[in-house]
Amino acid sequence: MALKSTIFKADLQIADMDRQYYGTHALTIARHPSETDERMMVRILAYALHADESLAFGKGLSADDEPDLWQKDLTGAIERWIEVGQPDERRILKACGRAAHVIVYSYSGTSSIWWSQIAARLRRAKNLSVLHLAPADSQALARLAQRNMQLQCTIQDAQIWMNSGGETLALHLTAVKEPG
Repeated sequence: MALKSTIFKADLQIADMDRQYYGTHALTIARHPSETDERMMVRILAYALHADESLAFGKGLSADDEPDLWQKDLTGAIERWIEVGQPDERRILKACGRAAHVIVYSYSGTSSIWWSQIAARLRRAKNLSVLHLAPADSQALARLAQRNMQLQCTIQDAQIWMNSGGETLALHLTAVKEPG
């Protein structure tokens, strides 16, 4: 018998002063049985950083042809394809061919090894951004995970703060590859 996904609910309030985006989102997140709290919370962070009415969670780990998050325009064209973790270069190149902009959020302590192995082959991907979240930050995010969460994310001058239950985390992203 296959294990079922665990459902998490998050009320996410976003104040993104860099993009002038302010909104509240009631998220329902299906956490795959093999997914960790850390990875799930990085998905939520990615959602907060790119929040938009047309941004949606994909099937994630249970589907090879969908990203963790994506944003489509009204015609169905993929504007933004967002991956979390360390996808292989074939998956990234396929995404770059399908979407206007591809963003990968890595968060593992082995991310630098992963990137050094595939960086040369991804140099030609002009619409790819790779950002790294420090492992200490992703582990701190994981500690905020609960089945029902109240989260506040504030973004100002490229600084990110995530708050839940009175605990505030300052998160740091490092650009590994910029588009172009």
